[in-house]
Amino acid sequence: MFGPEGPSLRELAVQALSSVERGYDLLAPKFDHTPFRTPDEVLESVAEALAPLGPFTDGLDLCCGTGAGTQVLTGLCGRSVTGVDFSAGMLEMARQRVHPPAGGPEVAWVRGDARALPFPAAFDLVVSFGAFGHFLPRELPGLFAQVHSVLRPGGRFAFPVLAPPRPTRPGFWALLGFDAAMRVRNALWRPPFVMYYRTFRLGDVLGELGRAGFDVELCALPRFGRRRDGSPRARLVVARRGQPAAGSVNS
Repeated sequence: MFGPEGPSLRELAVQALSSVERGYDLLAPKFDHTPFRTPDEVLESVAEALAPLGPFTDGLDLCCGTGAGTQVLTGLCGRSVTGVDFSAGMLEMARQRVHPPAGGPEVAWVRGDARALPFPAAFDLVVSFGAFGHFLPRELPGLFAQVHSVLRPGGRFAFPVLAPPRPTRPGFWALLGFDAAMRVRNALWRPPFVMYYRTFRLGDVLGELGRAGFDVELCALPRFGRRRDGSPRARLVVARRGQPAAGSVNS
């Protein structure tokens, strides 16, 4: 379906009828040959936007998949980079494909759930790429609270957000159709496969980040240009964990 190196339609069907974890285990060897992998242009744009905010010491790639975002972190963080994902298959591919630069940070891989992260406040940068469709809107407060808890005071949580297509564009109807098909699938089949493209709305996300204790800024990613109304086609959300008050104990 995606060329000779990508998955076949049958393989995608088997994945879609599995759990999210099992589905990604199956897809992992061919994931980088699908449109689901974050494009290099997005990865490079995020790296360019984050570099002036550093230097960073320890980074975490949340829901790292095959490690595309982890590779970005190896160029931004000086001491350590960790990739966390709940798919063993995706982590195995990441181990094979991520190579830090000479003299770069140590890289570690952890199998875990983003909703229950197995870390203390050990990072000053957390990134995530293309994973939020796997979380229902009601799960965002807990997810953002987890990220807040693993950041040191002053640490940043960053992720790109692309402007949704207009109703006049074919992409709008493609995403709408995909989400509708997934809702029908989940109503008729178990276990569920949570993957929705139109539930991660920027206004709601910014509100939940604020309630989780973050100070949030939006940064336009200039490579992607602007829409006719002047708004950016792509933004980087940068959520900063505040410094504790004097005399307080870090969490």
